[in-house]
Amino acid sequence: MTTSPTLPALAHNLAELVAQVIGEIRPRLIQVALSGQRSEAANLRHSDNFLSAHDLWMHERYRELLTPIIPSYVYASEEADPQVIGADPEPDLCVLVDPLDTSELAVRALYGYTHVMVYSRSLARPIAAVVGDIFHHLQIYLAARDEDGQDQAFVYTQDGKAHELKLHRFAELHEALITNYLMKPAERLQPLGRQTRLIDALSQPSADGATRGRIGVDFGSISLCHVAAGFTDATIEFAKGFAVWDLAPGHYILDAAGGVVLDLDGDPVPLDYQFGSMADINKAMDRRQKFVAASSLALAQDIVSSIDAT
Repeated sequence: MTTSPTLPALAHNLAELVAQVIGEIRPRLIQVALSGQRSEAANLRHSDNFLSAHDLWMHERYRELLTPIIPSYVYASEEADPQVIGADPEPDLCVLVDPLDTSELAVRALYGYTHVMVYSRSLARPIAAVVGDIFHHLQIYLAARDEDGQDQAFVYTQDGKAHELKLHRFAELHEALITNYLMKPAERLQPLGRQTRLIDALSQPSADGATRGRIGVDFGSISLCHVAAGFTDATIEFAKGFAVWDLAPGHYILDAAGGVVLDLDGDPVPLDYQFGSMADINKAMDRRQKFVAASSLALAQDIVSSIDAT
């Protein structure tokens, strides 16, 4: 993978690690999709979420591969309770992992994503995050704090070419492509259908009479990465809220690219995810955040103003 020389070794190592895991899991997922043997398992931690043997394998694989890179850290994975790895009983770094996001689609070889974020407890902020896209050529979305304390964001293609993510295209609401995780019919899709003011705003014609506003489907942290890359204009979550492992990695990448994330009151969602102690980390893993993430503050504020409470 081509590297960006201004980023620290941790960021490069994390990107290489995620690319390695993607290379290992992709053939397995394609095989199960073609065979129909999806290895579904009972989810004891999150009973309403799909869980497969592949989620659990990736959980263990990340812990195995992370330890040579970060000798002591708190491992906070979606698939298990947070645990301290290494000799330091109070390590500064917390590694937040969602091993296999959208796993119910990944085992059908449709979409699959994997999230890793390194958070400094002393700085109370992320210092590196990678969101990997298992099935697409644009494979690694990365943000990291450089040696000067500045955050940078990149997307890497599968063949290792890096492209800096720096937002410069800002749509107005009536011409925006907004995404939402609308897959669950009663829990997500019906509440979206009741957002009539937002739908009306997106349906307003442009000066030439064309109607360009759109609503699309997207998933977890990758939805914020797509905003960071300028592929979409905003992503919204107002029904249930995202868990921290779904929101935080993409939030950091979008922030580093110049985008914004607001709560539904219009206030910025901070990058401090309150991982100060093990008790704080456990509490953070149970929280959910409703939000609007957008390429510009003006668009985010317009969307917030158009959303009705659910």
